[in-house]
Amino acid sequence: MSFDYPGINVLNKVSFSLKRGETVAVLGTNGAGKSTLLKCINGILKLKVGKIEFDKEDISKIKHNKLAQRLGYVAQQNQYTRTTVFDSVLIGRKPYIKWDAEEKDIQIVDKVLKMMNLDKYALRYTDELSGGEYQKVVIARALAQEPDVLMFDEPTNNLDLKNQLEVVNIIKNIVKKNNISAVVTIHDLNMALRFADRFILLKDGRIFDAGGIEVINSKNIKEVYSVDVSIERLKNNVIVVPM
Repeated sequence: MSFDYPGINVLNKVSFSLKRGETVAVLGTNGAGKSTLLKCINGILKLKVGKIEFDKEDISKIKHNKLAQRLGYVAQQNQYTRTTVFDSVLIGRKPYIKWDAEEKDIQIVDKVLKMMNLDKYALRYTDELSGGEYQKVVIARALAQEPDVLMFDEPTNNLDLKNQLEVVNIIKNIVKKNNISAVVTIHDLNMALRFADRFILLKDGRIFDAGGIEVINSKNIKEVYSVDVSIERLKNNVIVVPM
């Protein structure tokens, strides 16, 4: 796939596939095209060249509400609204609701709230929550869509370490438990190493390298980020240490 903003080429011949049960981390510097990539997959932006397929079906030919049932998207910035946590998550059922929410929709929201440990906040207003709590609400809303693919644009942005770890563990566990796929853009390489199964390194709108943990090496990071690093192991975990 390729995409241009007026006068600026942002994505150039980017191609990859997703498997059920796996999480793919999209890595790269600011301006590498990470957020644009998610918006193209989600249909928010229209491709200049190429296409995106679900089970060999071109998403440009899928009706909007049907696409929303298959794709869950959590943007980088989400505005607080004066709605309860329950109602905010119920919005995720919108692609399925014709007139009013049915019992099935209520049950799914209840299930998701419990899964995310948000049931005790169900009647709280979202603008009364902390940043970490609200981020979980936004993720819960996407889960209520029951999608085949979840997309997260910098889900750990502006979160403290505890909430960062909780959010990435939730993503990892949900993908495995529900046998779905996730694409996550993230700046923190060490956080990505905690939850991702595969990695895509973007540079100047192109895929510089992609694959398993072997692509997170000092040579690639130097090329993509212009930073010298050492790759170390600590208690069976790979960590990236700036030099």
